[in-house]
Amino acid sequence: MSVVSFEDASFSYGGPPALTGITLSLEPGQALALVGSNGSGKTTLMRGILGMVRVDGKYEVVEGRGSIGYVPQSADIDLSFPVSVRQVVSMGCYAKLGFLRRFRDHGAVKHALERVGLADRIDYRFGDLSGGQRQRVMVARAIVADPKLILLDEPFNGLDQTSRGALLRIIDELKAEGVAMVVSTHDEILAREVCELTAVLDGRLVAFGPTQEVLAEHAL
Repeated sequence: MSVVSFEDASFSYGGPPALTGITLSLEPGQALALVGSNGSGKTTLMRGILGMVRVDGKYEVVEGRGSIGYVPQSADIDLSFPVSVRQVVSMGCYAKLGFLRRFRDHGAVKHALERVGLADRIDYRFGDLSGGQRQRVMVARAIVADPKLILLDEPFNGLDQTSRGALLRIIDELKAEGVAMVVSTHDEILAREVCELTAVLDGRLVAFGPTQEVLAEHAL
């Protein structure tokens, strides 16, 4: 059963469609790379999956509280906000488990941080971490509610090789457990390493299929 599927779907913000002709599907444990220039529709497609923009056409997206995790671009995060690593990861629990219950039981938060190798940073200020550590904390926030699908928006921007390797390992482990991934990226190496499928966007679906075949015809 597909985690997400679209058939001739269009996406809009209340006016003319910003993205059209989307036909694709993603199974458990698969990863899909979204590639294209800035403004091509990568973020719009992710917002459609999250239910943040209007989608017209036939589509199915995995349902259930906590079923979708989201890792935003690092540039979207306010590092001046005085919040701890524990609090950031706890934010991923609210949709599924509720505010009060989670603050009585930090087990899921600790486990998520252990998975990304940062349990010893649980009480650190989030803004004091390195870029790679912050990105792993955001992955912990995304996985704390045991999602079936994770959306990652330019996850490797600004990371050094050590942080990149750590994040690749986490992604591979999650895929092996059946978690599906949608990855927005300009990084062809990442797409080839992580994603079985690739969709090329340019305000519409230009190409969709196995990554090696698609990128052979549409190099980034």
